[in-house]
Amino acid sequence: MQASNRTARTAGILFLLTFVSAIAGAILYAPLLTDPDYLTGPGADTRILLGAVCELVLIITNIGTAVVLYPVLRRHSETAAVGYVAARIMECALIAVGILSVLTVVTLRQTAGADAGEYLPMARALVAMHGWTFLLGPGFVVGIGNGLLLGFLMYRSHLVPRPLALFGLIGGPLMSLSGIAVLFGAYGQSSVPSALATLPEIIWEASLGIYLTVVGFRRTGTTGPNRASGRGIPAGMGRD
Repeated sequence: MQASNRTARTAGILFLLTFVSAIAGAILYAPLLTDPDYLTGPGADTRILLGAVCELVLIITNIGTAVVLYPVLRRHSETAAVGYVAARIMECALIAVGILSVLTVVTLRQTAGADAGEYLPMARALVAMHGWTFLLGPGFVVGIGNGLLLGFLMYRSHLVPRPLALFGLIGGPLMSLSGIAVLFGAYGQSSVPSALATLPEIIWEASLGIYLTVVGFRRTGTTGPNRASGRGIPAGMGRD
């Protein structure tokens, strides 16, 4: 139980760090993402670089949540657990592409000099690329991985209260469907419908991080019935 609680609290802290790093990165990126003429303006390169560091921390903590939870989750469904790890890696790959696009804009601003105006279309295209990576990574893949797959695993295993896991099971697919709607222009990524569709997933991830950090895994999630004797045995014991 002590080892399980350490695993749970480590995962919970990592989940909370994903929130902090993601929000910090978005705030620090704001001057570049909102100013179409950033390349020719005064710039805020140091701030943008700090935002990139925050997103690197986000990548580490994202993958960390999957790696830490995998040995526990695989006892309940190895296929879903592997899928969750794969989704986390895919999400982080898209985030990394977004980081590279932003850093390239910074490099253009620092090297273009008097010709900066000629590179404005390229800079705007790179900012647009960052927007697409955000939509497809944190906006779509997260709904499948952190929402549907992790919600299913937590619901099935009883490691957290089932009503809490329902936020992931419902919020994840809703968030992914919203990402598809944005992709086809039904509404904007920063619109009210998009925010409402994303809210259950945000509640799920934040609540999961807090629950695992403060409470740990539920005891009912660590044991299961022995089909032969009817007595409780550690979950996963005797399995390949």
